[in-house]
Amino acid sequence: MEPRDLDELVEVSLAADTLFAEAGLELPPDDPREMLGHVERVLVAVPDGHVRGLAATVTLDGATHLEQLAVHPGHGRRGLGGALLEAVCADAAADGRARVTLTTFRDLPWNGPWYEQRGFTVLPEAKWGPGLERQWQAEEAAGIMVRPRIAMVRALPVR
Repeated sequence: MEPRDLDELVEVSLAADTLFAEAGLELPPDDPREMLGHVERVLVAVPDGHVRGLAATVTLDGATHLEQLAVHPGHGRRGLGGALLEAVCADAAADGRARVTLTTFRDLPWNGPWYEQRGFTVLPEAKWGPGLERQWQAEEAAGIMVRPRIAMVRALPVR
């Protein structure tokens, strides 16, 4: 991410959020600038000279945690999300991380099932660290628990 990408990143994030409304989920208003201001790394997909997707990460409990993965709906289903996810996993492995975690809606096809197809499994609450527990509580407080949510994990190859 470059500072000049900010406006397009916000546009992508807000556009991606419209998919939730189309699925009948009423999420609280979200200013992506807040998230972009606290994450550690933002990878961007720029297939045509413009930002069309993003993957934002933080470190939780020694793991890379995917805070947000978003692709502009007008550019969806072209592999951008999968490429961003694989880049996150590759970066995490290169950083010596053993896993990537995330929280997501369990049943939405482009959430839990999509991540499961890409090697993620449900992470039982008993195996959460304190960072993931705080993340979950923050999401709860923000009002996004409008459908069943899960934490997921993908183990990375040890280097």
